[in-house]
Amino acid sequence: MAGLPEPTMIKTNGIDMAVYEMGPKDGLPVVMCHGWPELAFSWRNQMPALAAAGFRAIAPDQRGYGRTSRPDDVESYDMEHLTGDLAGMLDALGIDKAVFVGHDWGGLVVWAFPLFHPDRVAGVIGLNTPFLARPPLDPIMGMRALYGENMYIVWFQKPGVAEAVFASDPGKLFRFLLRKGAMNAATFKSRPKEERSLEIVTALKMDESQWPGELLLAPDEMKVFVDTFTRTGFTGGINWYRNLTRNWIRSGLQEQKVRVPGLMIMAEDDVVLTPKMADGMERFVPDLERVLIKDCGHWTQQEKPEETNRAMIDWLKRRFPK
Repeated sequence: MAGLPEPTMIKTNGIDMAVYEMGPKDGLPVVMCHGWPELAFSWRNQMPALAAAGFRAIAPDQRGYGRTSRPDDVESYDMEHLTGDLAGMLDALGIDKAVFVGHDWGGLVVWAFPLFHPDRVAGVIGLNTPFLARPPLDPIMGMRALYGENMYIVWFQKPGVAEAVFASDPGKLFRFLLRKGAMNAATFKSRPKEERSLEIVTALKMDESQWPGELLLAPDEMKVFVDTFTRTGFTGGINWYRNLTRNWIRSGLQEQKVRVPGLMIMAEDDVVLTPKMADGMERFVPDLERVLIKDCGHWTQQEKPEETNRAMIDWLKRRFPK
């Protein structure tokens, strides 16, 4: 991938994982976990900055993505597997503990990692994604009741449906998703309820000229995503969503407390993972700092790389001095 070295292929938790690395081997390991539908490539602007600051920057293609294995069964993508992959990756790389950084779905995984593997984590950085304590209701039931069947996460529960739509024109999906300046938080909030239901399938039926905002990525960057998902398909990543109910059930007795330092980086205009969702996080992450990145949508590390790097490196240097 342009901007990244060739990955090391490791074996972890029953899969082959592609792991990209930059920086000194004796630096504090900082593991960056991507979301949907992304890749380790999403961290291309963070890895060299962290490496230059003396950190060991690590970004895997996670289970179901890129060059990493894509198991067939849906249950292989639950939180136990996703966090287990990262613990096994540390073993394969000879690392005792690391700081974990996660964006979007990767944020859910890195906030869960201390609950599953508390002795393997030094700190957590959530990018847009806050720690979300276990809700009293099955999350899919809640989203279905609130938004309806076509809300993208609910729609993803139907086997084979979403991936078939996306595979028919991967380029159009990424041109729709990877945009900036589409809508600020205030404008989104003022829209009628039916326009806030997050229906990707409905948007993809529209002519592209009707989409707000502009493309976020340069053509060569966009090509990496389109070419990769054209090759791999979309099922692996969507299977993460198909385990939300399973994860909810299995976490019933799990203590909802992160006992390591945390940093919450919020994006002002992310209308899916809003800054308000981080309100009250200190109840679950007592040692928490916050940073708000202004004029930024969902794809924070790609839209505002300098601001993201500055927030991460400042916190890392203060909380983990050599």
